[in-house]
Amino acid sequence: MGRRRRRVVKIVKKKLPSIFTCPVCGEESVKVILKSGSGKASIQCGSCMMREELTVPRSATMVDAYCIFTDKLHAHAKSTES
Repeated sequence: MGRRRRRVVKIVKKKLPSIFTCPVCGEESVKVILKSGSGKASIQCGSCMMREELTVPRSATMVDAYCIFTDKLHAHAKSTES
């Protein structure tokens, strides 16, 4: 008599996104390019052709650069609104 076989439980690790939603046009077509060593990030939208270059901390990831960009954009929109 053999024993029952154990079920293997696979742990799915979630990955960080590489394409983001554009805050200007609403399409999911924003690409973030981190320039290694220089502390600069280039952010560009494929549909509305919006481009921005930011200075980010050297330890920042693509998600961090996108968040800095959206915060800056929303702060600028609120200041012009008032």
